Amino acid sequence: MRVLALIDGEHYPDVVRVAFVSLPYDVVGAVFVGGTEKLRGDEDYGVPLYSTLEEGLGTAEAEAIVDLSDEPILDPRRRFDLASRALAAGLSYIGADFRFDPVQFEPFELPSIAVIGTGKRVGKTAVAGHVARLLARDREVVVVAMGRGGPREPVVAEPEPALEDLLELSRSGVHAASDYLEDAAMARVTTVGARRCGGGLAGAPFFTNLQPAARLAASLGPDLVLFEGSGAAFPPIATGARILVAGAAQDREAIAGFFGAYRLLLSDLVILTGCEEPLVRPPELDLLKEAIARVRPDLPVVETIFRPNPVGSISGRRVAFFSTAPDGVHQRLREHLAREHGAEVAHVSGNLGRRQELRADLASVEARSADVFLVELKAAAIDVVADTAAERGVELVLCDNEVRPLRGEHDLDELVASLAGRVAAEVPA
Repeated sequence: MRVLALIDGEHYPDVVRVAFVSLPYDVVGAVFVGGTEKLRGDEDYGVPLYSTLEEGLGTAEAEAIVDLSDEPILDPRRRFDLASRALAAGLSYIGADFRFDPVQFEPFELPSIAVIGTGKRVGKTAVAGHVARLLARDREVVVVAMGRGGPREPVVAEPEPALEDLLELSRSGVHAASDYLEDAAMARVTTVGARRCGGGLAGAPFFTNLQPAARLAASLGPDLVLFEGSGAAFPPIATGARILVAGAAQDREAIAGFFGAYRLLLSDLVILTGCEEPLVRPPELDLLKEAIARVRPDLPVVETIFRPNPVGSISGRRVAFFSTAPDGVHQRLREHLAREHGAEVAHVSGNLGRRQELRADLASVEARSADVFLVELKAAAIDVVADTAAERGVELVLCDNEVRPLRGEHDLDELVASLAGRVAAEVPA
């Protein structure tokens, strides 16, 4: 295997040359990453020497990167940055006691976009729903969602499944709030459900049935397929473009450091969610955007917030709202539901992902006599909230999360439409 070596001036050149010979690889070039302690100025490493990784990648025709450097020249942060750039170029990054491999993307014949994330609960499904609704205005769109609670075999869900059908699925033991069902209900497009288990640092799932799900989606003959990732795991499909969803309140290292940088390098657009106080302060948001720009200065970044959007009328009703929203924005969501949807909000819960606390909230709501349970289609929405509503004879209304770009940012819909046009043009008719 042809490799490009990373070397530094803290090692004597003779040591490096002997290491080249001992490696089970063909060293076709070396990238000098810094350090001068062991150098005299007339070094010859026996291979072409490059000053940057990008220069080496563009010239040496290597198949992998071998890291022969060490502290203090390459600390963990710098190593992850170099590894991210190697993986983004499709090359493995190999060190003395580690090896990182790029995600293996299976070819896909139709125009496609992936919505990926930097973690769980950053709003991928809400963004995927927004993108699907937008693009479905003038084309046939199918969503393929890969989730930790997805079906054993890929399955097609028709648009807008009935609540009774979701309850029946839940009572049969199926996860009835899986992302593919949320996509079908909220985006109102045909979806295909898939599952995955485990996820690597770079985003590869340990196990997934997404590949047959992709083939099932292609057999439906859509104009465009939208693939939705799971947590920080990629859909392992070679899509024409990728939209990265990141929570603005996440640690900057999770987004622009470690293998967050790999995700940025493979993406065409970043959507930052939760861009409001108290979740994130403006100075912190500026620092996050600067960190993203250091990795990819050309990458468009759109700041957004979420607001609940009931799929049915709640005007004049006394509502208990169940969501995964953090406590810091509950009052803002309460005011939004009252102001824009005419509801009297009796209770707001952010415990959909925590069943024990959620059951306590439901017990509390019983004493407050809500007329309607308003619930996001996530986590325990069906098997706990909808089931409880059915037992009590309380009306249940599903709720979407509306993606709202902040003023002064890029035009989100225009960027998405441009991506869709580009990927369509790149696939032969």
